[in-house]
Amino acid sequence: MTSKKLLNSVAGCADDALAGLVACDPNLQLLQGHRVALRSDLDSLKGRVALLSGGGSGHEPAHAGFIGKGMLTGVIAGAVFTSPAVGSILAAIRAVAQAGTVGTLLIVKNYTGDRLNFGLAREQAQAEGIPVEMVVIGDDSAFTVLKKAGRRGLCGTVLIHKVAGALAEAGVGLEEITKRVSAVAKAMGTLGVSLSSCSVPGSRPTFELSADELELGLGIHGEAGVRRIKMAAADEIVALMLDHMTNPSNASHVPVQSGSSVVLMVNNLGGLSFLEVGIIADAAVRSLEGRGVKIARALVGTFMSALEMPGISLTLLLVDEPLLKLIDAETSASAWPNVAKVPVTGRKRSRAAPTEPLEVPESTAAGGLASKQMALVLERVCAALLGLEEHLNALDRAAGDGDCGTTHSRAARAIQGWLKEGPPPASPAQLLSKLSLLLLEKMGGSSGALYGLFLTAAAQPLKAKTDLPAWSAAMDAGLEAMQKYGKAAPGDRTMLDSLWAAGQELQAWKSPGADLFQILTKAVKSAEAAAEATKDMEAGAGRASYISSARLDQPDPGAVAAAAILRAILEVLQSQGV
Repeated sequence: MTSKKLLNSVAGCADDALAGLVACDPNLQLLQGHRVALRSDLDSLKGRVALLSGGGSGHEPAHAGFIGKGMLTGVIAGAVFTSPAVGSILAAIRAVAQAGTVGTLLIVKNYTGDRLNFGLAREQAQAEGIPVEMVVIGDDSAFTVLKKAGRRGLCGTVLIHKVAGALAEAGVGLEEITKRVSAVAKAMGTLGVSLSSCSVPGSRPTFELSADELELGLGIHGEAGVRRIKMAAADEIVALMLDHMTNPSNASHVPVQSGSSVVLMVNNLGGLSFLEVGIIADAAVRSLEGRGVKIARALVGTFMSALEMPGISLTLLLVDEPLLKLIDAETSASAWPNVAKVPVTGRKRSRAAPTEPLEVPESTAAGGLASKQMALVLERVCAALLGLEEHLNALDRAAGDGDCGTTHSRAARAIQGWLKEGPPPASPAQLLSKLSLLLLEKMGGSSGALYGLFLTAAAQPLKAKTDLPAWSAAMDAGLEAMQKYGKAAPGDRTMLDSLWAAGQELQAWKSPGADLFQILTKAVKSAEAAAEATKDMEAGAGRASYISSARLDQPDPGAVAAAAILRAILEVLQSQGV
């Protein structure tokens, strides 16, 4: 079965992709009649060396993404994984020559078709009197024994684009650029690994891997590698790659050793997630530095892909200060990353965490009694939530993940563990602030964030007073914060419905002579009624808002949990006769 791809047609996909890049980048132009992209300011290059590269399509952003001031002058693209036509290469050479450049360097990856077609175009151009040189880049470090074909051209070619571009921009001549980049090419190596193959548009994957296998040392055209290895942790895979690349017994190794200074490229072969690429990059930096290698620069991203191949390649280039200056030189190429011009190794990668604000110590004699009452309330709340775990999960399954009960139980167990460490603060403001931090850290999910917001905001009015009006104001502040950041409103079928209903009743606490228990009892009953009423509401916020209302015939679990918390608080206070 062929793979699915977003194309207009298989035959036209390479043309469409290049046209799309040019359409979105005013610095590029297409050469009429050819699959060639050139700098739009070509006429500004009079008296300088032009740099042309290219190859088959499917390696994006290579090579057209590296056209720009300080890098390539132009690119000739073939069909997917197919060398470009000789006529198009020759047309590109003529175009840059007629723009007034003083010579052209062809930068070619070491593949038979590319060598032949670029080589033939070079010969024809030279016959026309155009000065043209060609460097063939082979940076593959996969093969321990070199064959006649030599090392394949891989992602390291992009570094050659950069070095040659910086030299050309500085006005260096064709012969000198050719000599210098040829030397640089001998001081680098690349090795790739992949979880599976890729597939050329209209075709099946080029090879198959079992679920527990990786392909090591593969190329960028879907061809198989030098061997298959078992799946392992990222650290182990990266260590294996670096061992292979730097082993002196490997004929294609990079002579990197302790004390060496390198540029590291971590290249996504097309299909890895950013998360995985970051993990690989971290492993590569740690592994190299653990070997005593100094990382002068690190480039991480997608530079030379193999369509959608879910793999990575690592490139190491031995560098000194003069070469680093060329790597650091400015370029307008869209695919070249904004790399910091400072070494990676030796940089401090973390800073001390901010200090916590000092707490006002509690020294009142009544603190002990108040703290015990707080503990009793929290213990009852925890017991209620633990008892509701399965019920809340069952209610939550209608909206998707069915973990509301688990989330609240996690919060309850975190609070129980915290209570075992010592008595809670007697100060209501300090108590709510501590609970906020605990739930934000331990509860998880949107519920943890919402409770954290509520408690943080509710604590503020209680810093000055703790009478009934202050508690009513605390409820108001908590509800306001939940609505501000959670974007829910009363009637949206969320936990806010229960808390809002209770908050309306607690407004009566602001009146002189208000009765604590009478009003709190009414508030709890209103919260429970509101929770029950959510079964007839259409969800307007939260995950449930993505579910058809016809499937939501049970109360919202968050609202039920909030009502249960309020009920537990009331019962403890009544039993204590507060």
